[in-house]
Amino acid sequence: MRKRAIAVLILVILGNVGAWALWNRPVAERSWGGAINGVSYTPFHDPNKSPTRGDRGNADDIDKDMATLEGSVKGVRTYSTTDGSEQVAPVARKYGLPVTAGAWIAGKPEIDEPEINGLIKLARENNNVRRVLVGNEAILRTDISVPQAIELVKRVKKKVAVPVSIAEPWHVWLQHPELAEAVDFLAIHLLPYWEGVPIDDAVNYAMFRYNELKTKYPNKHILISEIGWPADGPWRRGAEASQVNQAKFIRTFLNVAAQNRLDYFIMEAFDQPWKREIEGTAGTSWGLWDAWRAPKFPMAGEVLEVKNWPYMCATSIAVSFLPLVFFLGRRRDLKVGGLLFYGALIQAVGSVLVFTVTAASAAGLATTTEIAWGFLIFCQLVLLCVMLIDGLELTEVVWQESFRRKFQPCSAAPLPTAPKVSIHVPCYNEPPHMVIETLDALARLDYPNFEVLLLDNNTKDPEVWKPVEQYCRQLGPRFRFFHLDNWPGFKAGALNFGLTVTAEDAQHIAVIDSDYQVHPDWLKATIPHFDRPEVGFVQSPQDYREWDEDLFQRMINWEYAGFFHIGMIQRNERNAIIQHGTMTIIRKTALEETGRWGEWCITEDADLGLRLFEHGYEAVYMPESFGKGLVPDSFSAYKTQRFRWAYGAVQILKHHWRELAPRGKRLNGGQKYHFITGWLPWFADAAHMIFGIAGIIWSLGLLLFPKYFEFPPNAFMIPTLSVFAFKVAASLWLYEARVKCGFWDKVGAAVAGMALTHTVGRAMWLGMFTSGRPFVRTPKCEDKPALMAVFLMAQEEIALLVALWGAALAIVLVFGHENRDAFMWSGLLVVQSLPYLAALITSLINVFREFHFGHRRPQPVPVEAAH
Repeated sequence: MRKRAIAVLILVILGNVGAWALWNRPVAERSWGGAINGVSYTPFHDPNKSPTRGDRGNADDIDKDMATLEGSVKGVRTYSTTDGSEQVAPVARKYGLPVTAGAWIAGKPEIDEPEINGLIKLARENNNVRRVLVGNEAILRTDISVPQAIELVKRVKKKVAVPVSIAEPWHVWLQHPELAEAVDFLAIHLLPYWEGVPIDDAVNYAMFRYNELKTKYPNKHILISEIGWPADGPWRRGAEASQVNQAKFIRTFLNVAAQNRLDYFIMEAFDQPWKREIEGTAGTSWGLWDAWRAPKFPMAGEVLEVKNWPYMCATSIAVSFLPLVFFLGRRRDLKVGGLLFYGALIQAVGSVLVFTVTAASAAGLATTTEIAWGFLIFCQLVLLCVMLIDGLELTEVVWQESFRRKFQPCSAAPLPTAPKVSIHVPCYNEPPHMVIETLDALARLDYPNFEVLLLDNNTKDPEVWKPVEQYCRQLGPRFRFFHLDNWPGFKAGALNFGLTVTAEDAQHIAVIDSDYQVHPDWLKATIPHFDRPEVGFVQSPQDYREWDEDLFQRMINWEYAGFFHIGMIQRNERNAIIQHGTMTIIRKTALEETGRWGEWCITEDADLGLRLFEHGYEAVYMPESFGKGLVPDSFSAYKTQRFRWAYGAVQILKHHWRELAPRGKRLNGGQKYHFITGWLPWFADAAHMIFGIAGIIWSLGLLLFPKYFEFPPNAFMIPTLSVFAFKVAASLWLYEARVKCGFWDKVGAAVAGMALTHTVGRAMWLGMFTSGRPFVRTPKCEDKPALMAVFLMAQEEIALLVALWGAALAIVLVFGHENRDAFMWSGLLVVQSLPYLAALITSLINVFREFHFGHRRPQPVPVEAAH
């Protein structure tokens, strides 16, 4: 590696370390130096155990837990006497820990009776059981009524010699003085997080509620039986669950509790992964120790949000190191800015993957969450790959120092002995006047040696093709007309027929679509490049005319321009361009050597180009325009055209996969890269369909089955939104660098391209699971009311748009008042809907242009002979 590459590598690594350190910068909070009065305890922090599945705590694990707590806490509180928790009291006695024992009351005799009997037994047999609690939030859950709770308290008081109460949130005690009268002490829950109180106000809020009860019941001892803050979980109004906030709340409260001599139990000793099933992510992370008995934060000194961030940072550097070295070592053609930009992008992707996988490895994921994480990580990999591909293209466009394969049009006058070119013009059911204009342009070619074959393919109406036949006769012997009835193979079949009637002395075959008007210099500017025998074909860009007065056509013109002025130029650098079936010239011997036009493929032009590369030929691409055709006249035709391109891409990949695979020997690495990554964004469009549908289904799960569904974590949602923002910014940047159009034309092109997302996605799925040529009907909207035409051209997109917006609105209305993650999820649904909104907008622009101006010119894009 050269010195500048090494310098960039060091800068990228240092930048990554700095970003991780900035994100996890230490936070100074009030310290605590004493023992904790008490902690709530449940013996199910093992990720593989859950009381909801009938698991029981065992004495060995409880012993290890008590040993962990010894010296740090002065007592423990339990919740049940039948799930193994009844073993806590005798084990805790070994460590000198008093116990406040609880019975789990559910309002069902088959559950309540064993619990009460066990509670009485525990209090009688263990002298370290100092208090008992007959139920935990049973009134809050409405499992039992207040009178029933009072009866249970009285019953237990008669059987034990220790104080008796029931644990409920503060507001239950405020609302029911009769309950307070019946118990020996108040056992109150103060959990500001669940009430949406911001962290800076949380301890003061808890003390306000405590003092409120103390004022109302001055003669009752108050035990704060639960108080705490989670380290992870969704936002609840102003309350953010985080490790730093948990440490802040606990440390602050412990100091306040010591000053006010409060009796309390911190919620809770150890993280409880099983609670994800009933309380979501937040329910799992209230512990002072994690599920493996490690302290989650220190009680003194600074606090880190992710305490193992140096290891995560080092892992992200290790993951990205080889790709970075490979990129920096090979790309000597890029300026330093490009090396830094793309190097930082590679490193950022590595860091995102490490962060996401680490978050996904959290213990105790529910089954649905595990499935969701697996799916989300796969989706994120696809998105990040697309971002790296887009990022490399942007890097090469903006920061490439020079072109390795730049070809210029030839300007010298052709000699009379110039090689003969046979120009093939496939035609299907096209307006005669349009084809005649194409022939007139060909007649004006400044080239001495060419012929034109007009190949009319299966046009049924003689009134359409006979005028063209007659005009060819008028133009002289250079122009020959062939009408093919019931001819197989569509455009490829017609072109293969053309080869059988091509002049024997023709050395090159040129192809244009029947709507193209070529420049007189086309052949003389391009044919000299065939002097090199390795050149198999010369491609000029597709270009268009008569679009500037129509907004819809203006949008799609600039959308096309992006590919031919950005993507094709970059592909040409690696001899990997896509051949297009118009404005292309092929060496005749190469065409015959590679098997002629492939009638099996719906995109026979791209297939031929790839076969030419496999046979060792080079391509020449020049971005100069030498011919202009007509853009599609309707959104439905635009979609139909792109559907064919996408479907054909899958056919080609399936047919040529052996050569595109790493072991394939007939294509070089650059060619494999472009033919795979060039179509990968279309596979991302296919994935987008699944993302959108999955988002709707997941939203229904959140709304209908909240016990089993929770919001996807921000570790997925934030990168996903960031990738979308990157793609939009990169697209505008690329257009600014290469496509000479105004800002709003750039926006229009982006909208037009985005509007095809669903169409491309459908084509890719069909291409993956079918192999025949699909019939795609172009909607006939001319005689429909304007709004009906809009719906017909974008009906699937509109349905998905409405579904996604409906889901987003429902999520905000149901969850938005208490959970900020609802807004993040709804935002993600809205972003997913943007391609469908783009389709609706594009359809509206197309239809209402026609509605206002009241006419259409004839459809210029043939169904089977399109580009």
